[in-house]
Amino acid sequence: MVLAKVKLPGSPVHKEITADLQNNKAELNGQLISPDSVPFDTPVTGTVYGTLLNFQGALEKMKDQLNDPPYKGEPKAPILYIKPANTLAAYGSPVPLPENTEYLQAGACLGIVIGKNATRVSETEALEYVSGYTVVNDISIPHDSFFRPAIKEKCRDGFCPAGPWIVNAADAGDPGKLGIQVYVNGELRQENNTENLVRSVPRLIAEVTGFMTLRKGDVLLAGVPEDPPLVKAGDEVKIVIEKIGQLKNEIVLEKQYLEEVAK
Repeated sequence: MVLAKVKLPGSPVHKEITADLQNNKAELNGQLISPDSVPFDTPVTGTVYGTLLNFQGALEKMKDQLNDPPYKGEPKAPILYIKPANTLAAYGSPVPLPENTEYLQAGACLGIVIGKNATRVSETEALEYVSGYTVVNDISIPHDSFFRPAIKEKCRDGFCPAGPWIVNAADAGDPGKLGIQVYVNGELRQENNTENLVRSVPRLIAEVTGFMTLRKGDVLLAGVPEDPPLVKAGDEVKIVIEKIGQLKNEIVLEKQYLEEVAK
């Protein structure tokens, strides 16, 4: 059991719980409940910042293109993008597959939740600014170019499921040694570990806060591992991050999604 916090639907504040990660249950008011049976809201309340090419394998796959003009080399600083509020979705919420789109990419991410405002934080003190970690699925429409903002591909409604809870940072241990697995319809389709990050969690926080403030509640995504699984309508995607928990969502046709949100 680990200490964590959840948001219940309609509540503006988090509620502290103990989470049974192995059985995917939370102890709430003396009862063990599962996010499969009781809806939790997404625990994310701040701005979500994604990080491109922060896994060694993902960077390696882009190496030839990065050495061409105009960049002529690997990124010297984190490449960030924003997943705006409209993209946030809870555990179990449907993810829409837009019309004329065959597949989506499931982007397994460790979500680093900032616990207090962080400006020009050093690498050695960076983890003091982390309140906890959550599981995030950074959904994208597959695209080839990393050189222009991929708004249409990454910022659609429901394209950032996160949750079901935020595990206390002290209970998560070393964020640089967390296994990541992605299952599609129960089949293991991707496996990686945060030990393969280009920029470790402390280094990423230090470099980002070197030019901007991360505010309490903001979430910094550690990055998507190489070869994210492709998923289609009807697929159930489950992302498991060691010591943090699991996140499940189903891909549905956009028409079905719009009918669901209209209820």
